[in-house]
Amino acid sequence: MKITLSFLLLFSVLLLNAQTNTYQISFENAEHHEAIIEASFPDLTSDTVEFRMSRTSPGRYALHEFAKNVYGFKATDGKGNALTITRPNPYAWKVSGHDGTINIKYVLFANRGGGTYSQVDETHAHLNIPATFMFAPTLEDRRIEVTFNVREDLGWEVATQLPLVSGTTYSAPDLYYFMDSPTEISNYMLRWFKLDGKTISLALHHNGTEEEADEYFEKIKKIVLAEKEVYDELPDFDYGSYTFLACYIPNASGDGMEHRNSTILTSTRSLANGGMERNIGTVSHEFFHAWNVERIRPKALEPFDFEEANMSGALWFAEGFTSYYTNLILCRAGLITPAVYVEGLAGTFNYVWNSPARQFFNPIEMSFQAPFVDAATSVDPVNRENMFISYYSYGSVLGLALDLSLREKGLNLDDYMKSIWKKYGKPEIPYTIQNLHDALKKYAGNTFGDDFFNNYIYKSEMPDYKKLMESVGVVLEQPETYPYFGAYVSMLPDRSGYKILRNTKIGSPAYQAGLDNGDVVLSINDKPFTEDQSFEDYLDHFSIGEPLLVTFARYGEEKTTEMVLTPSPDYIFSLMEDKEQQPSKKMLEQRKEWLTIKL
Repeated sequence: MKITLSFLLLFSVLLLNAQTNTYQISFENAEHHEAIIEASFPDLTSDTVEFRMSRTSPGRYALHEFAKNVYGFKATDGKGNALTITRPNPYAWKVSGHDGTINIKYVLFANRGGGTYSQVDETHAHLNIPATFMFAPTLEDRRIEVTFNVREDLGWEVATQLPLVSGTTYSAPDLYYFMDSPTEISNYMLRWFKLDGKTISLALHHNGTEEEADEYFEKIKKIVLAEKEVYDELPDFDYGSYTFLACYIPNASGDGMEHRNSTILTSTRSLANGGMERNIGTVSHEFFHAWNVERIRPKALEPFDFEEANMSGALWFAEGFTSYYTNLILCRAGLITPAVYVEGLAGTFNYVWNSPARQFFNPIEMSFQAPFVDAATSVDPVNRENMFISYYSYGSVLGLALDLSLREKGLNLDDYMKSIWKKYGKPEIPYTIQNLHDALKKYAGNTFGDDFFNNYIYKSEMPDYKKLMESVGVVLEQPETYPYFGAYVSMLPDRSGYKILRNTKIGSPAYQAGLDNGDVVLSINDKPFTEDQSFEDYLDHFSIGEPLLVTFARYGEEKTTEMVLTPSPDYIFSLMEDKEQQPSKKMLEQRKEWLTIKL
């Protein structure tokens, strides 16, 4: 007992004497999307301290260069004297000649309200911390206090996973936790409930009613319960709480971003105008990340690097399996019907199944491309249509196959995820892909585990989905009655032709005919267009399998080529009952086990 008390007393003294960096942020010029940030760093021993803006953000894998929105940087010592500032690179400021304390001040321009950037205006201060606050890498272990000088005239209040100190001052134990703590400051509506001793809150910033907030929160509660069922327990949230930071306003940008004890949810869709149904999928996806990604975490992302692109070959599992559960959870929670869920599988499935990219990369290599596609920007044209499949979609389709394959053996994906949670997530031990492989062998047997990983993860083969879907009374069929062209097109404003807007897909009729992005289809077999006719309707006039003469324009020059339309390669998913087929009792039992929650 004496040892315990001594330890507690020592710990208390250490906390009282801990060095603390302090920040404050003000929003007087919000109408111009500006925030003023001031920070103080005391007890410095090094003569020169380098301050940096992050180049990326937790939950992102690409570089975003937040320094581009910073200006008016100043630095003074503890007495207010100006200090020497040098710029070693585009995202850092070196400050020297201080007296043991450095105070900095700068202006931040912020006008994108999503999960990656920050937005400041009269409606709110929506802050992604890495996009807002500078940091000193050499001081990353220090405690942080931040004061949000809210606009009381606008009725603003603070919502964040950061623990409250007092007033509008919050704390973080270190830099990493601070960076991982998005903050919404607005006149939001607050809802909360208790589950297993933990508080689950919704801070909803929207222009709707209290009744809409109540209805939406009931949906969120159902999702929380359904996802807890997958893992049998909630994560051990820091400070005992988890917060949904939802911002559904016209000036937001559609996004969702997971964090350790909170998530950002943004959309331009109001709850009254489709958001009640269409925004809820992001809730399902991001809350599932509280387990898978935030705690079941790829070793390649540990520690997260705020100054370089972050790459992992496990995103097919981290993001993709989470995507598989997104709509499955909505179905289990009763927010969509089994028929809606099953029919909705087609879009993702067709995208993956029909992609030429599988001949170039497997799911691991698709995951490696995240720094190029994760809200990354570039000006040079790329060939994503032919060499990339989103790891969200790829992993989702593989998650479906793994789940149904396991169910044929009397097992299921939920229990596999539980095993990963218990071994790696709950104790927070970062995993490798080999760990996932070994865990599947332990759960389902060596042969099953090796077959799945060797064929579908290390290679890019595809399972027998027709057989798998049949096991749960679902028909997977390919109508083959619609003509397939192989590129996205749009009618020109002057109605002179259909312009190809993306690269044609390898192997498609358009690709085989030599057509390319930017070409304008002027006619096929000299048949004229009708006003406001869709390209799909236009193609219906021609027979599949017959040679067609295509007249098109490229770089202003008229050309011709021969094209043969093929049947659409797309599949549709349907419940057997909706196809006037009778599923067996076993199929219905398997479907019920798959699509319902066991509360």
